[in-house]
Amino acid sequence: MRIDDSLVRVIDGAPRVLRRGRGYAPAAIALPEGFAGAPDLIAMGGELKNAFCLLADGKAVLSPYIGDLADAATCDDYRRSLDHFAALFDHRPTAIAIDKHPEYRSSKLGHARAQDAGLPLVEVQHHHAHVAACLAENGRALEAPPVLGIVLDGLGWGDDETIWGGEFLLADYRAAKRLGTFKPVAMPGGDAASREPWRNLYAHLTAEMGWAELTMNFATLDLYRNLASRPRATLDAMIKSGTSAPTASSCGRLFDAVAAALDICRDRQRHEGDAAGRLEALIGEPTLHDEDDTLAYPFTIPFLPDSGLPYIEPLAMWRALLGDLILATPAPVVAARFHTGLAKAILAMVIKLAGDDKRFDTVALSGGCFQNKVLFEETATRLRAAGFTVLTHSQVPMNDGGLALGQAAVAAARLIAG
Repeated sequence: MRIDDSLVRVIDGAPRVLRRGRGYAPAAIALPEGFAGAPDLIAMGGELKNAFCLLADGKAVLSPYIGDLADAATCDDYRRSLDHFAALFDHRPTAIAIDKHPEYRSSKLGHARAQDAGLPLVEVQHHHAHVAACLAENGRALEAPPVLGIVLDGLGWGDDETIWGGEFLLADYRAAKRLGTFKPVAMPGGDAASREPWRNLYAHLTAEMGWAELTMNFATLDLYRNLASRPRATLDAMIKSGTSAPTASSCGRLFDAVAAALDICRDRQRHEGDAAGRLEALIGEPTLHDEDDTLAYPFTIPFLPDSGLPYIEPLAMWRALLGDLILATPAPVVAARFHTGLAKAILAMVIKLAGDDKRFDTVALSGGCFQNKVLFEETATRLRAAGFTVLTHSQVPMNDGGLALGQAAVAAARLIAG
């Protein structure tokens, strides 16, 4: 059986697995206190960076990194690996756990297998699975109090059947309640917006300030001229009607938009996370460590009109960033101010959600955006200084490569509860 090389990055002073393959998988992970009665089951993982997880005898066996199931050869290998691991570990599941997204290939295969074998099927919300994976890896007991899970990633199917990607969840293994989010912004072109950052830049700027304000104040910028040359009428129609332009509360797409504004990755990403990686690499260390925090780009936390949820609003950030571009502020300074400002906004949201009665004292950080060393360290340092305990990943990827462990833990917790 093939196995990819592992990929590890030192973040916040500790090595953290970003891709779990050679040297790590398929070593078993002991389940925390309370899971002794967990039934044997299989969790199918996600669509991107797929890995699946077998649960048996109080241990979780997370498969090596398999990859993105949109690729036909990878999907075939996924099926072969499922059969291989079932034989290798003599594993006979009594339940199957899947992601809630109706179009994930892993979810469709899980549906089919559960139906064919007459097994219970447990659907687990994407971001809840991220939090549960973090809890399981850190050995947090089944009956421990809920934590605030902060999950920042690209896309995941939400409980309200919209696309989530910047979420604050009060969660334990059995349940998760959405307490806060990032601002939902259209993704013109749907999946194309994940590949072409300029689409996210256009959607963010028109959602925040509109084309008239952008024209009035920032028409001399290169990004304005670039966006003006795009098929704006078509984009506006798509956004207005929602046709091929779903809204997403995605932190990943915000990073894409900022990278496009700085023209470090505007037209097309070469791979997932390309724009965000370039933006992180651009950061000016002197600005990050020596500049006064008051120069970091500001965010506000108003409330969504429909749900009443508090959300991170980037309007003030965009005005400050574009103003810096007008002043020809060096791009490394802009990148640093964005990262610092976002970390400050995350802390402000956590303090707001905790309230005066400190409804939680532990925060779990997960999702692919936290592979960003600067964002992670800036956020974790501020949270600890504010008195919160911070949990995160080291053995299991914080990206979707760790999703199956969380799915397995959630499914087991629910089945134990009956």
